[in-house]
Amino acid sequence: MTSGAGPAVLDASAVLAWLRDEPGADVVDAHLSDGVLGAINLSEVHQKLTQHGIDADRTIGQLRTLGVRVEPFGLADAIATSTLWPATRDRGLSLADRACLALARRLGCTAITADTAWTQLDLDVTVVAIR
Repeated sequence: MTSGAGPAVLDASAVLAWLRDEPGADVVDAHLSDGVLGAINLSEVHQKLTQHGIDADRTIGQLRTLGVRVEPFGLADAIATSTLWPATRDRGLSLADRACLALARRLGCTAITADTAWTQLDLDVTVVAIR
């Protein structure tokens, strides 16, 4: 694991790609030591792991040991997430996707995702698609 170019907010799709060692996992790996995972995206990762019979609590613990920080989702985040809907609805972004982007905006960080549709958005958030 290497250090990325600064803190980055990790989308659930990116974390899951890293856990499965899919293409783009190296991009995620470079941001683990200073990565931020929003509580909504943590919930999404936890659900997917549990769905596939993986010990989600243990895996989330390992991510935190590697340096991934979990950021709570508060009232301001909820409002910011909802304001992204008009700009993202044509691309089919979910609530969790918008929450990730809103968190990246709030923290002034890059958003890391496996969803290439994010790179086509006209937002004031830097997005890196891992593949």
